[in-house]
Amino acid sequence: MRDYEEVTAFLGEWGPFQRLIFFLLSASIIPNGFNGMSVVFLTGTPEHHCRVPDTANLSSAWRNHSIPLVLQDDRKVPHSCRRYRLATISNFSALGLEPGRDVDLEQLEQESCLDGWEFSQDVYLSTIVTEEDSDHVLESTEVCLVVGSGTWCVKMTGSPRLPSPCFLWVCCWALSFLGSSQTGMGQISNYVAAFVLGTEILGKSIRIIFSTLGVCIFYAFGFMVLPLFAYFIRDWRMLLLALTVPGVLCAALWWFIPESPRWLISQGRYKEAEVIIRKAAKINGIVAPSTIFDPSELQDLRSKKQQSHRILDLFRTRNIRIVTIMSIILWLTIAVGYFGLSLDTPNLHGDIYLNCFLSAVVEVPAYVLAWLLLQHVPRRYSMATALFLGGSVLLFVQLVPPDLYYLATVLVMIGKFGITSAFSMVYVYTAELYPTVVRNMGVGVSSTASRLGSILSPYFVYLGAYDRFLPYILMGSLTILTAILTLFFPESFGSPLPDTIDQMLRVKGIKYRQTPSQTRMLKDGEESPTILKSTAF
Repeated sequence: MRDYEEVTAFLGEWGPFQRLIFFLLSASIIPNGFNGMSVVFLTGTPEHHCRVPDTANLSSAWRNHSIPLVLQDDRKVPHSCRRYRLATISNFSALGLEPGRDVDLEQLEQESCLDGWEFSQDVYLSTIVTEEDSDHVLESTEVCLVVGSGTWCVKMTGSPRLPSPCFLWVCCWALSFLGSSQTGMGQISNYVAAFVLGTEILGKSIRIIFSTLGVCIFYAFGFMVLPLFAYFIRDWRMLLLALTVPGVLCAALWWFIPESPRWLISQGRYKEAEVIIRKAAKINGIVAPSTIFDPSELQDLRSKKQQSHRILDLFRTRNIRIVTIMSIILWLTIAVGYFGLSLDTPNLHGDIYLNCFLSAVVEVPAYVLAWLLLQHVPRRYSMATALFLGGSVLLFVQLVPPDLYYLATVLVMIGKFGITSAFSMVYVYTAELYPTVVRNMGVGVSSTASRLGSILSPYFVYLGAYDRFLPYILMGSLTILTAILTLFFPESFGSPLPDTIDQMLRVKGIKYRQTPSQTRMLKDGEESPTILKSTAF
């Protein structure tokens, strides 16, 4: 059968139908920008110190000196996890002894925060951490967020695939209404569904723009608006409500976004695909040809049993198995760097709201760079360049003198720039590698692997409590190793989207034996299905 691009060439590349799909799918990603990094503010940890209960019977002088002071950023602040033993200082208070004059505070025994903490309200009125009063809430909340999104994404990868507009609609509503439960259900699934659907519907000259300057820029826009919401709404419950309500608007997508004709064709549902194509032609003001699919081709294809595909098909042959394993590693390590740097925003010097905004703004030029690289440079070298940039800069952060904290912040932002650029390209790259019959599952499984990376990323950030630069050293090293791995991927630049598993490009540096069917094809003078000629993706 003719290539899908050839069948639908009469529609054009950038008509009203394509513009509608482009902007609606991109707009559906804005709530992902809200919710993806909202954990930075929802679980923010203000300055705090041990609570001293009123039952301690301390004088005002001893109450003011009940918390040890520690040096932090060249100033003395109350210790966040220790206090002087209350039983001891209560006795001193009863005897009328004065702290610092009659009693040497440095010689007093200390104890942990047995009665909880007192939190400053200078930055937040309330967060999940301040209400739960536990050091472990931050980890558990972030893990719950990313595990929820990963679990939902796994469900998406099953077969048969749900209709994409239906699934996209369900994800948006899940993102909206289940956000209050602090699960990420629907978040990454909505992103993947919108990305795959746009990739399959839009023409080859628009796909890269959609994948970088479309969904990614709209995600960055949502990310940039997040600190604005958080600045004016400092109660975590009201903030969460304000961030999840926009997802309700995604319900309108049910009526405007069709299923992917490319996918319908791969499933043998030609009549449904033809209806969508003719509707697109009508929207574009184009008269569709009387016959879109050649009857003889359809009769030949219908005589063949349509094969259903399941998630195990991602590991069925040696080539697709290697691609899947490499993709999982690639997505996981990139996610560690991206989410680790994003979640580390509160630990940067300066105002958290400004730092979060800068972390979002730096993504815009990163996506522009990704678009330029994907247009003109082979995929492997584009990915490797961005990852080498991000990783090497992060390794240099440890060499910055402590007093040049603004330089350290700039280097962190450059590292975020490189890793973000690679993160946007990996969606395009993965979609090009997997064939239509399992593309949704391939991107879904890879994206689920990135959830594991985002689960691990908070723990990378927490290592900063032991050594401020340790998270950057680990993330930088992983990023550089990932850049090296990328060089072994197949090169998809200049090749059309594969439709079957046999058409997948081969992994570099690995020898393959030709199957009997491929040998017969070559003897008959036919072109091998693994050698594809076309214009760029």
